[in-house]
Amino acid sequence: MKRFALAAVAALTLGLPAFAGEQFVDETGYAASGYDVVAYRSLTQAPVGEAQPAAVPGKAEFTADYNGATFAFASEENRDMFLENPAHYAPQYDGHCAYGVSKGGKVPGNPNLWRIIDDKLYLNITKNVVGFWEEDIPGNITLAEGNWPEIDPAPASTSTIPNFSSPAPAQN
Repeated sequence: MKRFALAAVAALTLGLPAFAGEQFVDETGYAASGYDVVAYRSLTQAPVGEAQPAAVPGKAEFTADYNGATFAFASEENRDMFLENPAHYAPQYDGHCAYGVSKGGKVPGNPNLWRIIDDKLYLNITKNVVGFWEEDIPGNITLAEGNWPEIDPAPASTSTIPNFSSPAPAQN
């Protein structure tokens, strides 16, 4: 009977979602620096090696909370889409730089340095880092995925995104 009880507890525990670490939030007080994480899906991605289109600023009137942070959206429709499946739209690694995670640390992710791979949003910290990331995106994702379970519980980065200032979210 004791084995059955332990097996049942183990099965239930394995079926629960893993505790997520802290979302990166910069000086704006918003996740993704106040940019709309749903809107990335409507932007046309540039080929690897070229700059991506600029992220879409969210608006202060359209927000939702997820993973201990407030996200802003450009429209009520985008906010509602996010609320249906926030894990699908939120940036990987709690908004931290994907290349930084592949190297074993948490540093900020810049919302204008983004790429969607296999339907997942990844951010990076600087244009130079994007170059390193793009040299081997699949390999860097593999490294990041291997590092993330150990890094995830650590506190979110408190660093400032270099050479970046966010006008988002727009105050209406």
